[in-house]
Amino acid sequence: MLSLPVILLLTAHCAKHSTANQAGNGALSVSGPGDVVGKVTVGYQAWFAAPGDGSPWNGWWHWPGSVDPNYKAWPDMRQYTNGYPSVYSPLNDGQPSTLFSDWDQSTINTQFLWMQQNGLDGAALQRFNPNSPEGPIRDGITAKVQTAAQTYGRKFYIMYDVTGWTNMETEIKTDWTGKMSAYTSSSAYAHQNGKPVVCIWGFGFNDANHNFTAAACQDVINFFKGQGCYVIGGVPREWRTGTGGSRSGFLSVYHSFNMLSPWLIGAIGSVSDADNVYNTFMVPDEADCVSNGIDYQPCVLPGDLSMHQRVHGDLLWRNFYNTTRAGAQGLYISMFDEFGEGNQIVATAETTAAVPSGTNILGLNEDGTACSADYYMRVSGDGAKMFRKQIALTATRPTPPVLTPPTSLTPHALAGASIQVNWSAVTDAPCYNLKRSTTNGGPYTTVAAGVTGSGYTDTGLTPGTTYYYVVTSGHINGGESVNSGQVSAVAGP
Repeated sequence: MLSLPVILLLTAHCAKHSTANQAGNGALSVSGPGDVVGKVTVGYQAWFAAPGDGSPWNGWWHWPGSVDPNYKAWPDMRQYTNGYPSVYSPLNDGQPSTLFSDWDQSTINTQFLWMQQNGLDGAALQRFNPNSPEGPIRDGITAKVQTAAQTYGRKFYIMYDVTGWTNMETEIKTDWTGKMSAYTSSSAYAHQNGKPVVCIWGFGFNDANHNFTAAACQDVINFFKGQGCYVIGGVPREWRTGTGGSRSGFLSVYHSFNMLSPWLIGAIGSVSDADNVYNTFMVPDEADCVSNGIDYQPCVLPGDLSMHQRVHGDLLWRNFYNTTRAGAQGLYISMFDEFGEGNQIVATAETTAAVPSGTNILGLNEDGTACSADYYMRVSGDGAKMFRKQIALTATRPTPPVLTPPTSLTPHALAGASIQVNWSAVTDAPCYNLKRSTTNGGPYTTVAAGVTGSGYTDTGLTPGTTYYYVVTSGHINGGESVNSGQVSAVAGP
């Protein structure tokens, strides 16, 4: 129940801002629904490159260039069009160890397709100092992100990370007017309140890599507002108090943003941590933002895979639950593709069989619960539905870690050396994969992938030959159940 002072603040806020609307999750907001209010945005690094990909970097970029046996996580590469040979040994299952490159348009297309399929609204594209050696590759990848976002109906916006940027105050303005502002005319570029969105991550952090004065930060915010932008601030979690990770004397800077997105990595490593952050930060943050006419976009995060924080999706779900019940206007997933820090939600190796041999890299089943490669995207998709009030607010995670295989397989030999296999549909499986073998018990070869019905006719068989079939439930993102029970039939003439 709200205390009287908070009620008075809310009442005053509503009177002051007569255009206040309901955000997608039902929370009161200065801003009506747009491309960030009422939406779930993923933090998108898009900073991986590999030798042979044709990029300006011309080598490994953010992937290890030498074997690091303790690298945080490994991607599931089965759905990517192109993989580039890594410096690692083959996977434990004997397959070659390959990695994706973001310079490859097909990589970014695949990942934006996954965002679309899971109902994730858009991406905050990280942009570090563009005058560093990374500048040319980041410029090129921005264009590729625009192409993918337009293709798959997602939004994106530029998120400047000012970490370690020596001449930030002048160079960020030049970069925006000279390069990045041109993207705002794209149909895929995020707008809020009719204004192009830009985020600045790193103002007010109390460390040597963010040694900017309050005056310099305010000048940059004023510049972007003068350019007609809706400006998001990626700020320390102690922004309200000016203690801990926040510099003192920055409250007026924080209050000048249109939206605040406090950084919560490092504060949440367990479900109890998540609840503590909800009480200590989220509830009072939301009240402060509402009273000052600011939208609020806290982080949700899956946890560090290498530190065994994920508890098969329960931590991520608790974050979705807490941010939604706190009344946040938007949500920010930290991160979509951050394998180096192990907090990625994009398709990841399911088990240690799918990671390079001789390493300590974990699979998604690290706590003993089998999870499909796409599981954390599926959890995020369900969390987005809860945030948008498409499903009820619930503390209980609804997303199954793995898909259920179909049952009741029935084979029918047909004329023309064909066999039709039917099965019972599974409610949580949007598609199926039919596999066959001429040996009882396999190994099986995939005959048809992504079947959307509950049956398939296998043609072109050899008359008189016995064929053995299994079916798996599949997900649009590449997740797959275990095999169903086997059935067999003899192909007719």
